Amino acid sequence: MLAPVKRTLFGEEHELFRSNVRQFFERHVVPHQERWREQGIVDREAWRAAGEAGILCPWLGEEHGGPGGDFLCSAIVIEEAARCYESGFALALHSDVIVPYLADFGSAEQRARWLPGCASGALVTAIAMTEPGTGSDLAAVQTRARRDGDDFVLDGAKTFISNGILCDLCVVVAKTDVSDDPHRSLSLFVVEADRPGFHKGQKLKKMGMASQDTAELSFEGCRVPAANLLGEEGQGFFMLMQKLQQERLVVALGAQASAERVLEDTVRYTKERHAFGRPISKLQNTRFKLVDCATKLEVGRAFLDRLTEAHVAGEGLVKECSMAKLWQTEMAQEVIDECLQLFGGYGYMLEYPVSRAFMDARVQRIYAGTNEIMKVIVAKQMGL
Repeated sequence: MLAPVKRTLFGEEHELFRSNVRQFFERHVVPHQERWREQGIVDREAWRAAGEAGILCPWLGEEHGGPGGDFLCSAIVIEEAARCYESGFALALHSDVIVPYLADFGSAEQRARWLPGCASGALVTAIAMTEPGTGSDLAAVQTRARRDGDDFVLDGAKTFISNGILCDLCVVVAKTDVSDDPHRSLSLFVVEADRPGFHKGQKLKKMGMASQDTAELSFEGCRVPAANLLGEEGQGFFMLMQKLQQERLVVALGAQASAERVLEDTVRYTKERHAFGRPISKLQNTRFKLVDCATKLEVGRAFLDRLTEAHVAGEGLVKECSMAKLWQTEMAQEVIDECLQLFGGYGYMLEYPVSRAFMDARVQRIYAGTNEIMKVIVAKQMGL
């Protein structure tokens, strides 16, 4: 990564872990990336290999089959994925967005049942929030969960679900009839993929993140044991709110790391590419553009490292993580766009990673809550 300022976030054990993660990506990811992009899905074997390498849920305790690390290990996995331009292998979504719901809100029986498989790669997870008629407004969810004896019966449709095809477990946001308040009527259910009535629809074709299996899901009379209710009935919205801080930090980390890698490659390219008898890195416009990009990245890195450290220490950072998701994703899009321009026509070719990075970056301003929603959250935190 392009990081002239010495980072103090990681210790010696973290750097050893980074070395192992980098080797994993070089051996088990890079050789398969082109095929994964063409088929629109990552091989199941890659998930199991990631589990064997100890990079799935690296923060999870050994008593649940995890490596016993911390969230800084997760940050390293995110950075190393960006280093090799891998946007479709949804490791962070699984490890740092979805599995924490199981670890923090699951009962002892649920944790024992599911967490070891999540750490080993035997179980791939998805989370189903977004619906065809609702995105950031969770209170408008229409999927219903009706109590029937010892079961709940789910009916509804979800869309834009990452890991939707591969998932073995899906955390589903659904409405139950515990309150007229839409925020107090949401519950979370863990639904196994082989349950009758759980249908995986078509794999969606996207502008970016080509190797990520994004799908439509539907639930038609899908019977789920009450034992699969996560946390308490009617507490789904509040559980989601507790975890959105980390989800937005994860997005910011990915955006920052991706832009850093693109700038690193662009600097190298401009030194090698000649125009008018000299490297284009010697042209004033090129130099000024690269300086602008590097400055934005340095500022972003300083803020993000401080924020990550505070998050690991357990601080409540709703405002700051929302700011980071907003600023880092906007900044990454700007930096990657400027870098693509410096590649000229080659930047428009899919064989060049900068082209794919440009397309991958666009969705970061949409998912995990749109950037417009981030502004609403920050404004509320400011008392506006």
